[in-house]
Amino acid sequence: MLQINFIRENKEKTILGLQKKHFPNAQEVVENILNLDIKRREAQKQQDDALQEANTLAKQIGILMKEGKKEAAENAKINAKELSNKAQEFSKQFDEIEAEYNKILIKLPNLPHTSVPTGRTPQENETIFEFGTIPNLPENALPHWDIITKYDIIDFELGNKVTGAGFPFYKGKGAKLQRALINFFLDEAEKAGYTEIQPPILINSASGFGTGQLPDKDGQMYHDSADDLYLIPTAEVPITNMFRDVIVDTKDLPLKNAGYTPCFRREAGSWGADVRGLNRLHQFDKIEIVQIAHPDKSYEILEQMRLYVQSILEKLELPYRVLRLCGGDMSFTSALTYDLEVYSAAQKRWLEVSSVSNFETYQANRLKLRFRGDDKKTQLLHTLNGSALALPRIVAALLENNQTENGINIPKILQPYTKFETIKN
Repeated sequence: MLQINFIRENKEKTILGLQKKHFPNAQEVVENILNLDIKRREAQKQQDDALQEANTLAKQIGILMKEGKKEAAENAKINAKELSNKAQEFSKQFDEIEAEYNKILIKLPNLPHTSVPTGRTPQENETIFEFGTIPNLPENALPHWDIITKYDIIDFELGNKVTGAGFPFYKGKGAKLQRALINFFLDEAEKAGYTEIQPPILINSASGFGTGQLPDKDGQMYHDSADDLYLIPTAEVPITNMFRDVIVDTKDLPLKNAGYTPCFRREAGSWGADVRGLNRLHQFDKIEIVQIAHPDKSYEILEQMRLYVQSILEKLELPYRVLRLCGGDMSFTSALTYDLEVYSAAQKRWLEVSSVSNFETYQANRLKLRFRGDDKKTQLLHTLNGSALALPRIVAALLENNQTENGINIPKILQPYTKFETIKN
């Protein structure tokens, strides 16, 4: 959530940032927020002044009674009661204004970093790096949705029968490949200094609000109304919320955690060829890396996280590119996001497999995640996260890019994990 002090002191910068993210009626909304902030602070001041006067009179009543000035004491009691009633009225006004003010404030997205390209669509994202050679496949090369049927390693029809569309079964070497990738990604994270976390896959509303999924992505999450719990869309949510309402000792920074979880997304409104097969699922596996950083270090750490994800893709021998997302294609909570995409040779298209983002203080403000500066005052920390990696599209690219007439070759780095070199009939 944006800080009102920042908006107050940087009105034009806030408006321009919201416009870069294509937030509708940015100037009007910011003016409204600032007007409500003035009214809110005035109501608070009036309440405080009335209470202070009432307290002063309360002290005088006792003195007047001791001095035998009963009439003056009675008048003071009447005035104190009137001031107390006024304070209650001002308190009610404050609560009403505060509710309206917060309702608007939580709907404002994070402001983009200055390096974020101006643009509205994915086509306007900026490619900053490419690696690897796109494989030349034979004419009879298959897309992964045909490969998985040919080798009977992933079953969408069975998933549809048992649960519904977007919930596949992984079978035999398909299941072993999944497990191999999970273990490989976790081992790589440990080598990079991340502490492994196995978090809950259900969260409460406070956690969803803390990292920005609520109220923005309410319709995209699976919700259990009986207990008011949500299935997580990513491990970022429970892992980051570990530090909600925490004041972190600066000597412990940065905090580095990684966790494997299944992830659940309703993906309402998703359809078409781009979501076929493993390209988009309602349930999928992902390893998430999360860092809590000092504000002075967060962009240096963001680059380190990006390079770390790149190193994993290189070990998997997958051609990839790195995009800096434009304002219109960024998430609600992000200040700067890099998307990493692998090339799917059979589909002849790029597939996003990771997003690495810096949220600056946006999540920390909601989480009340702080540290003490040199002046001993608390300040907000920066939060960052990245997919390292999401499995479905990695599996799709591995199957498609490594297909031969004799089966699917497994990258050398994975063979100690899979315990087999090829997938074949």
